Amino acid sequence: MGKRFFTQLLVDKIRKIFRNSKYRWFAIIAGLVYLVSPLDISPDVVPILGWLDDGLIASLVIAEVSQIVAEKLKNRQKGNSATANPTQTPAVIDVNAVSLN
Repeated sequence: MGKRFFTQLLVDKIRKIFRNSKYRWFAIIAGLVYLVSPLDISPDVVPILGWLDDGLIASLVIAEVSQIVAEKLKNRQKGNSATANPTQTPAVIDVNAVSLN
């Protein structure tokens, strides 16, 4: 239970830091540099741990980039709905229906 508590505290702290766009971009760039560089926290020759750190960094980068894209799309949709004139009535098409009976 204690390990889970500290993990949740760490995750909450990281989320708070990444809400600032400057730190978010820094984390993305640092993550990409880490993935490309030959230096690792745990070398890839160690079967599971070597891939685990790369996988965690890659998932962090993907999550942050997708979050940025989602926020941009949401802001774009808000911008489009805000520019529409709310007092304008929708167009009405008047059709004269004729019965063939």
